[in-house]
Amino acid sequence: MTAHKIYVLNGPNLNMLGIREPTIYGSETLDDIAQMLEARAKKFSEEQGLEVAIELRQSNHEGHLIDWLHEAHFESAKAIILNAGGYTHTSIALLDAIKSIAVPVIEVHISDPETRELFRHLSYVGMGAVRTIQGMGTAGYVRALEEAVKL
Repeated sequence: MTAHKIYVLNGPNLNMLGIREPTIYGSETLDDIAQMLEARAKKFSEEQGLEVAIELRQSNHEGHLIDWLHEAHFESAKAIILNAGGYTHTSIALLDAIKSIAVPVIEVHISDPETRELFRHLSYVGMGAVRTIQGMGTAGYVRALEEAVKL
């Protein structure tokens, strides 16, 4: 059985999930998200015979995210789930990296940027992503994984 490798990349301040603004982002942590994704990946194996390997990473540094996007391309990943945090709204470099690779990117947001400050309404990441999932809390990561497997 061939493994479908899915990169799950998280940007700045997402290491603070569970602590940072719980009224917006909830109380779950990145470790909780990792457990949810691993549980869903296991169900793919049991229900559909699909082996899904999750590569979850977080960095507060834009260059790391760009390097990991490139790595996913060269590792022939099936898809990338990207929550770029604040870089979503500022990083043309991330958009250029997304546009430079063949791996489809699914953008995910825990909150709904459309209901927040005006600067959050613009998403450079979304300009390069094949899909955006937002406003579902941490369950949006699982939804993104389900979408990624279909690609």
